[in-house]
Amino acid sequence: MRYNHEIKFFSEGKRKYNPVTSQYDGSSELIADVMGNVTDVGADRTVQLFGNIVQGVKVVRLVEPIENVWAYLTIDDKPTKYRMRTTTIPLKNVSILVGEDVGKG
Repeated sequence: MRYNHEIKFFSEGKRKYNPVTSQYDGSSELIADVMGNVTDVGADRTVQLFGNIVQGVKVVRLVEPIENVWAYLTIDDKPTKYRMRTTTIPLKNVSILVGEDVGKG
């Protein structure tokens, strides 16, 4: 298995909602930058897991788990944010099932 994608994990712990401006103040903080293997989840498997077809679901495999609490991740410095759906830690590696972040600021 090749770990050929750069995975960046971000925390939003310092961001606070401002009711006056209806926006979040503060910025996200990079907490980890690791190499990983990324594959798409097929339509058949998505239906088995979620009961319907969900777009933008990926499996991210890492050598070691990320110990810090993270809010979202990016893959290869692309602007799409992915949020965790589930994770498994078998004997080797770590598998994280992530979905595209839709509608969050």
